[in-house]
Amino acid sequence: MANTTSAKKATRKIARRTEVNKARRSRMRTFVRKVEEALASGDKAAATAALQAAEPVMMRAAQKGVVHKRSASRKVARLTHAVTKLA
Repeated sequence: MANTTSAKKATRKIARRTEVNKARRSRMRTFVRKVEEALASGDKAAATAALQAAEPVMMRAAQKGVVHKRSASRKVARLTHAVTKLA
C-alpha cells in the first residue's frame, strides 16, 4: 500500500494509464480479428480493406507502448503476407 503522497499519485496515474492501454490493446485485437475473419472467409477485397484499417491501429499501439514496435511490425507483415497469398 502506498504511504507517501507521491506514491499515491503514482498509483492513480498508473490506474488511468492502464485503462487507456487496455482500450488500445482491445481495439487493436478487434481490428486484427476482423482481418483474420476476412482471411478465413476467403474474401480478398474484405481482407485488404480490413488490413488497411488495422495497420495504422497496430502501429499506433506500438508507438504508444502498448505492444513492442517489432511485435506490431511482425504481425502486420504476417497479415500482409496472408492477404497477398489469398489471391
